[in-house]
Amino acid sequence: MSSSIPSILLLTILLAIGLFFFLRASSKDRTTVIDVQSPLPPLDVLQGISLWLENRGWKNNGGDAERQVLKFQGNVSASTPLAILLSILGGLGSACLGLVLRQLYPLLGWWPLLLILIGGPLTGYLYRRKSNRIEFLELRLMNSPETKGSIIRLRAHRDELIAIELELGKKLNLSSDGSLLSSPI
Repeated sequence: MSSSIPSILLLTILLAIGLFFFLRASSKDRTTVIDVQSPLPPLDVLQGISLWLENRGWKNNGGDAERQVLKFQGNVSASTPLAILLSILGGLGSACLGLVLRQLYPLLGWWPLLLILIGGPLTGYLYRRKSNRIEFLELRLMNSPETKGSIIRLRAHRDELIAIELELGKKLNLSSDGSLLSSPI
């Protein structure tokens, strides 16, 4: 049995590395820029998107009339179910590491299993601290007021852009290149 301990230790370390990269990916900035078109007048589209954003809790953060830009700001909070899941995974990973250390160094007794008290809560805490942040959304009118229809450049978190495309697409006749809805990431 002692010949399998190094391979189990290696697998446990790989699990910890995987959890670390999952934590980094869960709080990664996914700001994206996309252009949307609509046959409606620009003011109607801008008002429709602005009203929808304000109903979702975004606050108008001013803008720049010369550049034809509207800016919004919103707070993004961590997902409680994901924080719980990550805490459980961190605790289990710490327990596995404790068991492996117990097998490698029997003189330590059961003390390595106390790693579960560090790994579980620490994982949830790190996720919540990195995920709670302020997000920005920027709307920019790309065409002149004389042009029929409107082209608007949206710069925001990828998930928010997908929500805009899905929920306001039919209402405001928005269309884009479809890359947000077809991308697997």
